[in-house]
Amino acid sequence: MSSSAYDDLGKLVLRLGLGILLLLHGLAKLDSGVGWIVDMLGQHGLPGFLAYGVYLGEVVAPILIILGLFTRIGGLVIVLNMLFVFGLVHMDQLFLLGKSGGWELELQGLFLFSSIAVTLFGAGAYSLGGRNGRWN
Repeated sequence: MSSSAYDDLGKLVLRLGLGILLLLHGLAKLDSGVGWIVDMLGQHGLPGFLAYGVYLGEVVAPILIILGLFTRIGGLVIVLNMLFVFGLVHMDQLFLLGKSGGWELELQGLFLFSSIAVTLFGAGAYSLGGRNGRWN
């Protein structure tokens, strides 16, 4: 297998891991709603309609990444979503270690850094969009 094929396979594994794991969070929010996020945004002086952006960041963008369509845009949407998550929900945990010794925000950090990597790397050949194209 060529180096390029390994690179594309690695991109596929990264895309599927990020997309599937984050989509599960989004599906839970489709079920339970975003009312609590509306309240949190209000406490920070932000308009409540921004809460619906979570559906873009945790449902639409992961689906795009899984499929490999507009992958870089999907990755960027997740980056923005995760920055909101850090800023609104987890700022007080930013420098804490968890009970097992790891960073308190390991999961959120992996979502953030994986989405940055997907944004930079693109989809690769094993995608519906292919490796060519500005947004793949």
